[in-house]
Amino acid sequence: MGEFAAGERGIRLGQLLKLLNLVETGGAARELLASGQVRVNGEVETRRGRQLTTGDTVEYGSERVDLS
Repeated sequence: MGEFAAGERGIRLGQLLKLLNLVETGGAARELLASGQVRVNGEVETRRGRQLTTGDTVEYGSERVDLS
């Protein structure tokens, strides 16, 4: 997937998953995260509201996004 500009204030993980078209709704994001398939900075993340900032890396399957 490449890079994503997080902006000055960052972005929440659930919002990022929706913007990347990995899920369609917040509920779908919650289910995906509960399955343990999403990693942030190499660690499994289950919180949809996790605040992401520049330098974070999000991985789902073979997809990887670096926040800039």
